[in-house]
Amino acid sequence: MNVLIVSGIWPPDVGGPASHAPEVATWLRGRGHRVEAVVTADAAPAREEYPVHWVSRSLPPGVRHLAALRAIVAAARRADVVYSTGMFGRSSLGAALARTPVVLKLTADPAFERARRRGLVAGEVEQFQAGGGGAAARALRSARDAALRRAAHIVCPSAFMRDLVLSWGVPAERVTLLPNPAPRAEDAEPFDAGTRPLLAFAGRLTAQKDLGTAFAAIQDTRLVVAGDGPDRARLESLAGPNVEFVGPLPRARALGLLRAADASILTSLWENFPHGVVESLAVGTPVIATRTGGVAEIVRDGENGLLVEPGDPDAFAAAVRRYLDDDALRERLRANAAASVAQFDRDAVYGQLETILEHACGA
Repeated sequence: MNVLIVSGIWPPDVGGPASHAPEVATWLRGRGHRVEAVVTADAAPAREEYPVHWVSRSLPPGVRHLAALRAIVAAARRADVVYSTGMFGRSSLGAALARTPVVLKLTADPAFERARRRGLVAGEVEQFQAGGGGAAARALRSARDAALRRAAHIVCPSAFMRDLVLSWGVPAERVTLLPNPAPRAEDAEPFDAGTRPLLAFAGRLTAQKDLGTAFAAIQDTRLVVAGDGPDRARLESLAGPNVEFVGPLPRARALGLLRAADASILTSLWENFPHGVVESLAVGTPVIATRTGGVAEIVRDGENGLLVEPGDPDAFAAAVRRYLDDDALRERLRANAAASVAQFDRDAVYGQLETILEHACGA
């Protein structure tokens, strides 16, 4: 099977798709499949054992979108199936022009994400589904629905996301719940924790993550922030002396940070099924997170982490204090962490994805 993987971000970028897409490529190659990738990047990506075609983000938006579409069409003509983790509209249209089936991994509502970035709407993703945002938001929803209609299959990492997709009119038989795979503890490199207590965040630094809420909880506690993104400069200006930004880390190093921490944090205003939460639990570290999107499908309050409502700094600070002050609670959550994501075994998850891709292209 020849597979084209499309991703809007790619190492050294930070974020779930930047970890997932190359990992899928390596796993599929290990199974004997041929792989290519089309990505956008700030500079030429590191050389891989398979072709990675990249489009520069320095291009003006319209030019960049057209260049990405052309690259997808060209590569899709050599592929049996396209697997897209981003650039859904271009992936869907490019696959259609190449007459190649496409499988989309939907990690969020792309229409909502764009509407939020453009300031068309506020609130959470559920509110967006009822309307709002005017004609521009309606156009974004229409474009999203058109892309999904062209897909041979859609995979969603959470039941929350799957339910959203079904609410858009996609037939249930074309939508599969497929969680993000958990890494293995041995994938983590050693990381010097330094002074404790230590909290950690690893991920893309965007307004969605609402890390300012976490800063309010940092008093006599250290917070190490690994990652990069459009919100980094603003966050650095807000952070106090106990917050350390270490920039983007290779995945093994980021896993080491999570394993070394007393807890990892997630303060997102909206989410689907965040990679960082699964990664933290897989290396044995509980998570203090906001109850939004599919997070509660992974983090179970009082079992492997603590949950609070999003956008509430006082509640988040109280959860951090409760966790650090209660030795018995901390040890119980840590003891449960790794086992709570054991069902997300990498080979099992990617084996199911392989079957979906083969079915889509009739292999």
